[in-house]
Amino acid sequence: MERPGALLTTAQVASLLHVHPKHVYRLIRRGLPARRIGGEWRFDRADVLAWSGPAAASAIGTDDAPREASVGASVPPLIAANGDVAVELLVDRVNADGAPLLGLVRTDRDGGLAMLERDEVLLAGAHGRGFPRALGRVRLARIHLVQREVGLVGAPGKPVPELGKLARLRVAYRPQTAAIVVHFEAAASAQKLDPTKLLARATRHPSHLAVASAVAAGRADVGLTTHAWAHRLGLSFRRIATESYGLLVRATALAEPLVVRLCETAQSKGLRDALAELPGYDTSDIGTIRYDTDDVA
Repeated sequence: MERPGALLTTAQVASLLHVHPKHVYRLIRRGLPARRIGGEWRFDRADVLAWSGPAAASAIGTDDAPREASVGASVPPLIAANGDVAVELLVDRVNADGAPLLGLVRTDRDGGLAMLERDEVLLAGAHGRGFPRALGRVRLARIHLVQREVGLVGAPGKPVPELGKLARLRVAYRPQTAAIVVHFEAAASAQKLDPTKLLARATRHPSHLAVASAVAAGRADVGLTTHAWAHRLGLSFRRIATESYGLLVRATALAEPLVVRLCETAQSKGLRDALAELPGYDTSDIGTIRYDTDDVA
């Protein structure tokens, strides 16, 4: 018997949708909302009923429906992301028990989405500008990782300059295709400052590590990056925003063994403990799967 508000098991979802329990795993590949808890799939009843409406009738089919082709065999086992510390720790732990299984390609949000659409990577980091629900006609799911603090970093032991003073300083910045820039622009707009003038002496850097390294080496006076990277390099930090950070994946790939392994690793106590030692991260609900409803450019 289902308890009000309780998450459903695979068997309960099978009963609800009138399909064989084995077919539920096929539906996960086709976009059925689900989340990994421990080593098992769990489902929110309202999400299942919303997904299983008329638009999903052809996806539900019957237990005799052909299994969709696995994307794992053709798509490289790679994450396209900007080098977030949480992602790097996650990849290290996924690969910890043997030969490397998952690789990391450093790129910004827009570059990662383009690679995901071309089937060049299995997952892509997303944040800042929101989370698209689909790429073309392909439904996406999001593996939530953290809420993270982003902001300005400065030399160790010294106060980070305020936004209004950046025009005369050397700023280590990110390309416009990097989603973190939306927070800088929003903060400048809130103070009625012109971002173009604030960046008069800015240089662009390809990753958060490159930004933090430029400040640490004295090649820049201030940089735009995350609190975690500031901590790693011993830099001062001034928060300008908190954002949700996650990994986008094709919904049809959710049941791939490597994606399942990644979700289980994300939810592990070991990773949570490692992230708890870093400032600027909230790991509540890490590893849960979410389906976004609006396309956000």
